[in-house]
Amino acid sequence: MELLQYIWLGIYLFALAALLTYGMNCWFLMLIYRLNSPKAARQHQRIKETFYRTVPPKDWPHVTVQLPIYNERYVVERLIESVCSIDWPGHLLEVQVLDDSTDDTVKIARAMVAKMKTAGVDIGYIHRSDRSGFKAGALREGLKTAKGSLVAVFDADFIPAPDFLKESVPYFQDPRIGMLQTRWGHINSDYSLLTRAQSIGIDGHFGVEQASRAWGGLFMNFNGTGGIWRKKTIEEAGGWQADTLTEDLDLSYRAQLKGWKLMFASQVVCPAEIPVTINAFKSQQHRWAKGSIQTARKNLGKLFKSDASRLVKIQAFLHLTHYMVHPMMLLVVLTSIPMLYSQWFFNTLAYPVMIFTVLCLATLGPSSLYLFSQRILYRDWKSRIKYLPLLMCLGTGIAVNNTKAVLEALFDIKSGFIRTPKYGIRQKGENWQNKRYAIPLNAVSILELFLGLYSLTGLLMFLFFSKYLVSPFLLIYTSGFFYVFFLSVKHGFGKTASS
Repeated sequence: MELLQYIWLGIYLFALAALLTYGMNCWFLMLIYRLNSPKAARQHQRIKETFYRTVPPKDWPHVTVQLPIYNERYVVERLIESVCSIDWPGHLLEVQVLDDSTDDTVKIARAMVAKMKTAGVDIGYIHRSDRSGFKAGALREGLKTAKGSLVAVFDADFIPAPDFLKESVPYFQDPRIGMLQTRWGHINSDYSLLTRAQSIGIDGHFGVEQASRAWGGLFMNFNGTGGIWRKKTIEEAGGWQADTLTEDLDLSYRAQLKGWKLMFASQVVCPAEIPVTINAFKSQQHRWAKGSIQTARKNLGKLFKSDASRLVKIQAFLHLTHYMVHPMMLLVVLTSIPMLYSQWFFNTLAYPVMIFTVLCLATLGPSSLYLFSQRILYRDWKSRIKYLPLLMCLGTGIAVNNTKAVLEALFDIKSGFIRTPKYGIRQKGENWQNKRYAIPLNAVSILELFLGLYSLTGLLMFLFFSKYLVSPFLLIYTSGFFYVFFLSVKHGFGKTASS
């Protein structure tokens, strides 16, 4: 029995240590941001001024814009129209609609392409019937005939501004730059509490994490959309490959291992539609989590053998394995009740205080980063941070879904590519229930319910044994699992759109 207690203790402390490591890294990234943000803001303006002062329009680079789509009947017209409105010399702009659709999106997209051709846009339409390689395969196919030396990519839920290229292309005057990622914006963040929470999470990643990695000389990544690649970089790095679910992250690391520099322009914002249903969000998260671990397995060995600095290697490891926080969360929850029956937990107050301190540091790191992102990005940040507790619940409640993804990646379990449905939702009151592409409820929700009940049991037991210091964290887990479960059921049956 004593051996079993030590096993539980070892698992518990290991998971806590892992969460502490990832949590403390958030403070490190915020520090990098603080040290570099003034210089970066001036750099953006200087890069633009130098480019337009020294490069005449006749020497501007030819840009190919690729639009990989699959069954996007509600947003494809909006996408093509916005891209064809980009302010760039017509003879230097090519648009490729890479359509793998199997529904009436094909008809809608073909009609839009014909319309834009009539308007004088250099736009082409490529339709594949087999979808081999999914998005990576579509991008690879389009690259074969791409005219541009630069290649911009936009997913169907994005709406690039007319000045997108004029703000972004100047960065490529530096021949070392292989890719530029811009910051994601939101067109429907105020649609529901769910989209509010997601928007804060996205802001944390793009407002702080990506900026800090780029400005601090660390490895960063292309986020699959809202960015521009140098065609030569893609080719030298081995092209688009489909052996991970995050072909964008994989290509980014292969390019940086080849010596290319990736940049981030926080001043350039590309608006996008946030998933309005929890099941769409879970599908997106599952793909990102599994793909990140697949990319880690594929590239970390090469990175560790490279001549990159120790700091770069450590940060790359934390970057690629970030989704490991979700299995660690589950381990903390599952071992919490057994810990109550470990004698060491009652011997002295020092142990509960230690656990409380570690949990605080692990939790406050990400929370502070998200709060920091709101403060640096929005003037009305004080009114926005009231949704932060909801993001914390969402982040813990999604742990079951993402743990499944991580385990599939670690054990090389194959799963289908499930796209994130887009409904063309921009504001409150717009309806998604009667539209196609809904993702049904799945068995993961049963586990979310079980973990919610288990966490609640643990919470009550900790209160019963007067272990109040750890109880608030079990309350967060309980709230998170129940929130995600009930919203999954609600959206699975399509009851209301404003939850």
